[in-house]
Amino acid sequence: MTISGLAKSSLIDFPGLVSCVLFVPGCNYDCFFCHNRMLVDGPYEVLNPDYIREFLEKRAGLLDGVVISGGEPTLQPDLMEFAQMAKSLGYKLKLDTNGSRPEVVRELIKERLFDYYAVDYKAPSARYPEVCGEGARAEKVLETIRLLLESGIDFEVRTTVFPQLSKEDLVAMAKELPLLPRYVLNRYRKPERFKERDRSKIEEPPYTQSQIKALAEAVKKYQPNVRT
Repeated sequence: MTISGLAKSSLIDFPGLVSCVLFVPGCNYDCFFCHNRMLVDGPYEVLNPDYIREFLEKRAGLLDGVVISGGEPTLQPDLMEFAQMAKSLGYKLKLDTNGSRPEVVRELIKERLFDYYAVDYKAPSARYPEVCGEGARAEKVLETIRLLLESGIDFEVRTTVFPQLSKEDLVAMAKELPLLPRYVLNRYRKPERFKERDRSKIEEPPYTQSQIKALAEAVKKYQPNVRT
């Protein structure tokens, strides 16, 4: 598996566990507010696979979990093999995904490789191509979420509340989603790197934390397990 970044220790990326985070390059979305733009457009480095394996072997028993993030990990052809290796070392595994490849998630669920999933639901269904790029389909993400619900595996759905996402948008999204065990509204932060064509959108003032809490209250009628 191609790995372009490593956060050696994190207390916030895997709920309740101390984990490392591995970042893979490449994505099939083109969200203007992406915080990992280098992993989409490059240039990015490629870490030595032997270094990654040795790191995981040495930290086994010291770290609880491994988070695989991106980019979009489900585009990696050997994701399953890598997950099997990490699992054999005793780690719990978490996958961050945009949910666009339910066929991959279905196979991962069958193998019970990941203990926790975080799926991004970016926008109302009708706005997915506008927000995520041509060809992006909310139906695929909703299929991924339904698969996870049926599996009984722990997961959360996340939405970054970027400035162009209105209260009406969030309510529409809450209605489109099935009842979730955990729905997280994340505050938008201006990315350091972005496409010049998106500058006007990037520089719009973000919602304050108090405004996001008010938006969460509007969503709570449809998604009672929402949090900020």
